[in-house]
Amino acid sequence: MKADEIAASRFVLDMKTAQDLRTRMQQDPKAGLQEAARQFEGMFLQMVMKSMRDATPADGPLNSDATRFYTSVLDQQLASQLGASGQLGFARLIEKQLGRYGATAAENSAVASMPVRTIGGDGIPAGAIQGAARVFSAGASETPAPQVPTGPVSQSAQDFAARVWSHAVDASRSTGVPAHFLVAHAALESGWGKSEIRRSDGSTTHNLFGIKAGRGWQGDTVETMTTEYVNGEARQVREKFRAYGSYAEAFRDYARLLTSNPRFSGVLGQQDGTSFARSLQQSGYATDPMYADKLARIINGGTLRQALSG
Repeated sequence: MKADEIAASRFVLDMKTAQDLRTRMQQDPKAGLQEAARQFEGMFLQMVMKSMRDATPADGPLNSDATRFYTSVLDQQLASQLGASGQLGFARLIEKQLGRYGATAAENSAVASMPVRTIGGDGIPAGAIQGAARVFSAGASETPAPQVPTGPVSQSAQDFAARVWSHAVDASRSTGVPAHFLVAHAALESGWGKSEIRRSDGSTTHNLFGIKAGRGWQGDTVETMTTEYVNGEARQVREKFRAYGSYAEAFRDYARLLTSNPRFSGVLGQQDGTSFARSLQQSGYATDPMYADKLARIINGGTLRQALSG
């Protein structure tokens, strides 16, 4: 069976897809680039099909959350098969455009590490959509895409990593999750410490993970505005969040949340960064449909590696 035939025959929610793409990128960058381009085409087609579904009246006795879910999976499968066939030509355009810039092995690895599908929301990683859009735009204009500047990681990122590392190591022992995954999660939720939830006097709550104060929470709380997604639409709402006396306390409570709540059972012990990010999203940790993609990019990105090595 040829590679494109294998890709077309695969179930769209097969979690091995991302791992196989990562392996192919490492073993044969050219073949990996072809596969990544076909998957981008599939994602683009999925956006088109979703727009068509949204424009179609959904009333009827058979319409329900279950039927909408399975219809969405069917659309993803059809889009994946069409993308793998390469009949529309988008994949060839993407491959040609990316090939012009001679992606390095590190860049290929970063692309391969991106979640190929995220379950929930639109099911399409934001980074993948933006990347495809940049390729289409650059291909149409025939002008080189802007180069992303490289250089040493910011001092604030290094300071943040140094500040929380020991606490992440302690939390890692109880959750079975690598400490650097936990640092990445804290970095995502707090903007590398720059957007920590604060009290009215400006002091920090040490709440690095955006954990809300439910009915069972007996400790201090702080009310603040936050972004929640309802049916994929971002809304500003006011919520109560937990407030801690230290970062150590925050990491202990985070670890306790993951280990004591059954819905996070799939998160515990994860050793793959992308799988960890997906498991968190699937458990309902956040309502942002692109949450897994954002977290995986931090885990697999150079900023985290440099911040921890600095």
